[in-house]
Amino acid sequence: MWEYLRMFGIGKKIKKEIIINAESLETRVAVMENGDLEEFYIERPSEERVVGSIFKGKIQNLEDGLQAAFIDIGMKKNAFVHYWDMIPEDAARLEAEEGIQRPRSGRQKKFAPGEMSKRFPIGSEIVVQVTKGAIGTKGPRVTANLSIPGRYLVMMPGSNLKGVSRKVEDAKERTRLKKVLARLPVPDRIGLIVRTAGAGARKVSFVRDVRALLEVWKDIEQGMKEKPAPCRLYEEPDLVERVVRDSLTEDVDRIVIDSREDYERIKQVASRISRRAKNLIKLYEGDAAIFEHFKVDRQLESAFRRKVWLKSGGYIVFDETEALVAIDVNTGRHKGGSSQEESIFQVNTEAAEEIARQLRLRNVGGLVVIDFIDMKQRRNQNSVYKALKDALKSDKARTNILPISQLGILEMTRQRVEESIHSSTYVDCPYCKGRGKVKSTLSMSVEIQRHIAEVMRRTKHEKEALPIKVIVNPVVMDRLRKEDEAELIELEQKYRGRLTFVSDAGMHMEEFTIVHAGTGEELYSAVEK
Repeated sequence: MWEYLRMFGIGKKIKKEIIINAESLETRVAVMENGDLEEFYIERPSEERVVGSIFKGKIQNLEDGLQAAFIDIGMKKNAFVHYWDMIPEDAARLEAEEGIQRPRSGRQKKFAPGEMSKRFPIGSEIVVQVTKGAIGTKGPRVTANLSIPGRYLVMMPGSNLKGVSRKVEDAKERTRLKKVLARLPVPDRIGLIVRTAGAGARKVSFVRDVRALLEVWKDIEQGMKEKPAPCRLYEEPDLVERVVRDSLTEDVDRIVIDSREDYERIKQVASRISRRAKNLIKLYEGDAAIFEHFKVDRQLESAFRRKVWLKSGGYIVFDETEALVAIDVNTGRHKGGSSQEESIFQVNTEAAEEIARQLRLRNVGGLVVIDFIDMKQRRNQNSVYKALKDALKSDKARTNILPISQLGILEMTRQRVEESIHSSTYVDCPYCKGRGKVKSTLSMSVEIQRHIAEVMRRTKHEKEALPIKVIVNPVVMDRLRKEDEAELIELEQKYRGRLTFVSDAGMHMEEFTIVHAGTGEELYSAVEK
């Protein structure tokens, strides 16, 4: 009993832990810091893992106007690649050294019409890696610059680059790592970058990592020679293995998982890292669901609401559109601060930190526009900008942030690799079709009366009064009966018609049908779109 309590940290303060809920239809991963949810990942076996995969594809189309190509990689939608991403960076540098005119960055090069068709004729094969999954109507984004991540290193076939992650800031450690890199047994045209996890690792760990990566590359090369295009040559491991590889850093106190099968599997993966890493893997066998036990579900529920409350009483509103994410900051119930400016500054600063956390949690990408509460003092604006920038440092996705404008708006971008958690978890409401609103009963009453009048006007010269039956939603029917009876009687008298209303519970709020009560002929139908 006591051993079980010690295993799960009862009586011991856990700083950082990773909670894994592995089920047959879905795997969820929560990264917790001091009990607070900081990162959340979700993966479903039924959905193809595409990002990071390497494909052998066929050129389907070249668009000189777009400076891009479309490649068949065996998926429903063709992959999209910019011309400058079709030539590995080192190849471009080699061409420059051989006297071919090329700017330093391939991204600045504009290819002349027909130039790429000579290098990559329609139907020719190319090996590419997916950098961004299919989102909405767009196919996956790919590049010919390949990179295969290991535990401590990222291998870049076709490159000669050797370097250390910028996040390793200690000068002595960077020097040591560069020396280790220089001595690693690596073939020509294989580049290596030391990952953040490599800081402090022994040389033998890098040798082991290089050996494993070279085995992976050997299999890819064999597939390039033998497999017909389009085909997949390499696939990233599943979410559980990626978590151990990418997130099991020195500051992690434990990884807890509720699946015995996956527990045994990731324990083997962790044992290849170190004995300490292996001992951090714990199996959860409690009666309550693992996310409920560690209070993850409660935090998830509040994290993905449109309105997120701050501890100070202020709140943030998230609106995710196809083109961008709009975030609005409000003072709400906040009453602190010695002055209005001070109160606003406090809410904006707290909001900046929470926004950075929410962007990670929701996996929001693309253009993000934040409407902070207006601050008069430029000093306060700069402080809030700096607070957001500092909070984004722990984000694994690339971000670019601009200072707060004169209108109090901050613009930023966040690398979008896959659909956001919101987009992948929710579908549009079948009733409102994602609008979040339907027409009011007043609006529907006005619209129905307008179309009744239109139908009656067409037959006003007939001798007998036109018998009309109107079929509507019960909620709209209630409005017509209780509030608009006088207007409907006036319609009958004006156009010599006889109105009958019927409610249909299966009809949408915005639907109604006008039929001839005698013949049953449909005179008008408003179908919800």
